[in-house]
Amino acid sequence: SAGSGSVIVPVHNSECWLDECLKSVWEQDFKETMELSVFNDASKVSEIIEKWKIKLEDAGVPVIIGSNDSSQPRGVGFAKNQAVIQSSGTYLCFLDSDDVMMPQRVRLQHEAAIQHPNSIIGCQVKREPPESTERYTRWINNLTEEQLLTQVFTSHGPTVIMPTWFCSRKWFFHVGKFDEGGKGVPEDLLFFYKHIQKGGEVFRVNHCLLLYRYHPQAATHSVLEGTIWNHRVRFLEERVLSSWTSFTIWNAGKQGKKLYRSLSPANRKKVTAFCDVDEKKITKGFYTYEESEERPKPKIPICHFRDATPPFIICVKLDLTGGAFETNLNMLNLREGRDYYHFN
Repeated sequence: SAGSGSVIVPVHNSECWLDECLKSVWEQDFKETMELSVFNDASKVSEIIEKWKIKLEDAGVPVIIGSNDSSQPRGVGFAKNQAVIQSSGTYLCFLDSDDVMMPQRVRLQHEAAIQHPNSIIGCQVKREPPESTERYTRWINNLTEEQLLTQVFTSHGPTVIMPTWFCSRKWFFHVGKFDEGGKGVPEDLLFFYKHIQKGGEVFRVNHCLLLYRYHPQAATHSVLEGTIWNHRVRFLEERVLSSWTSFTIWNAGKQGKKLYRSLSPANRKKVTAFCDVDEKKITKGFYTYEESEERPKPKIPICHFRDATPPFIICVKLDLTGGAFETNLNMLNLREGRDYYHFN
């Protein structure tokens, strides 16, 4: 056998969906050894878990159940780490307790993981309800193989989403577990960044293997925007800007200026211009960095994108302007990952 798989499920208060989630583990068509590792983080769902433990073990799938029995949850980073530590499979298949796997998920991602040992393997998803977060879902499902590595700086976060992650246990511990800071920590994003810093690759199985449920009160929504913004800026500086001597920020509006102000002083000096399509901003001619300690205060030229010099950091949201922005960008015949990166 090419190694066994552990399905990793952290549980915190998802009574309504857990039954369907665990049923989808039971329905996997994977023929090798498989186990389920559940970590119950201070929630009241033990009957559902016990019920599926019996069914799964009857079907030859061992079930390991760990729990934090205090009244206070320790957080999703801790719960995922515990579920991994108590498991023993060669491969880890991450699953959220409110999502549902298609029957071929473990089999197809396992095949991919054997071919791509230092990768996080993801898959395409079906959003439930379908009309929630349409832009985000399109992005997840349609990134090209190259974009899985070039679009890691955007506000969308990891280019393959955590509930679709599949990787080897060895690689998981090489990257070094999830941050256990708890509430307000973007532990998936931080793990994903560490993965990339260590030379990890990103691969997506181009099949829809997960029903990905949206509900606004999910833990994802409790992380402060500001925290994520700062992590993204630092990651961009380290991965891209450190090797550039000068660059243009595409967007002379709020987002572009915010990025400029967030950069380290050394990287701020590398910004030769802002570019835009807005004639009013272009006519104004420059942006004055008012908060600067320097005298005279830095004035950064604003020009039309056609007259701008690459490389670019693009702070324009994708897939919003009815294709107008994409058309402008394509006109310039640039290569993503060399001439520009998206930071939308």
